[in-house]
Amino acid sequence: MNEPLQSFEQKLARVEQIVKELEGVNTDLARATLLFKEGKTLVRECDALLKSAEAQIKDVDRALDDRTSPAAPPGD
Repeated sequence: MNEPLQSFEQKLARVEQIVKELEGVNTDLARATLLFKEGKTLVRECDALLKSAEAQIKDVDRALDDRTSPAAPPGD
């Protein structure tokens, strides 16, 4: 078996390869089933990576907002 795909870009490129192969007319049912399973797994992994990146961006955005927001007035 090949080395595991590590980056989002590698995983997405593999999904694109799988789609092309599935669209081909010479893919038999057994191969198509294996490709579908692999593609589904990769799509889930890509989704998790995207959600993680989104959370990191939101954290950075919040931190920047906190630093640029005016300080709260002192309590009475």
